[in-house]
Amino acid sequence: MPFVIRINMTWIFSPPSLDDVIRVLKAWRFWVLGALVGGLLGAALFYIAPPPYRARARVNVDFNLEEAWPEETDRRQFYYLERETRKLEEIAWSDDVMQEVRGASGVGISTLRDEVLLLSQPAEAGWNFYADDNDPGKAESIASTWALAFIKQAQSELAQQIGLNAFVRVEAVQVEDLQVYRSISQSTYLLSGSIGFLALIGFVVLFIKPNHNQV
Repeated sequence: MPFVIRINMTWIFSPPSLDDVIRVLKAWRFWVLGALVGGLLGAALFYIAPPPYRARARVNVDFNLEEAWPEETDRRQFYYLERETRKLEEIAWSDDVMQEVRGASGVGISTLRDEVLLLSQPAEAGWNFYADDNDPGKAESIASTWALAFIKQAQSELAQQIGLNAFVRVEAVQVEDLQVYRSISQSTYLLSGSIGFLALIGFVVLFIKPNHNQV
């Protein structure tokens, strides 16, 4: 009496019945096993092919809003902040800044922009400059170089060329002895593995009906 798996398309797209719910509840052992196996697979993947290290440098950006627009409306001030933020972002990704980072790291500019660097929180106060690399020391060096190059160019002729407001101030907050960690945590791998395997178990339990046919 062979074990045959048959998928009935009409049954798949029909509304769930009480039997479906009961079948799911009875399969609790599969859910527990699936979560455990998926978590173990996620942990194994983390150690076999770990994500790159990530370092973060931090720069403080002060738009000096009260001095720049002391008597303007909130709406005008909002546009001022948005406009100056875009200018600072242009500086952060400019060729001048990227060339300094490339010179210090040996990584190509296109690779830096597409795969290595990440800019977070582009608004007033703390700007985070992230760098990813398989070598933790190199990730730290790249992030630090990027932040320092940004500060330098934000105070240079480049800032004047793009019309950055003179009241905008940038200063280093943390550019040495940076925190370095994996860009994706091990817990994320564990959770993703468990969810992925549970989804597979759910498909087996809910959408595949075993039939025992005598040949």
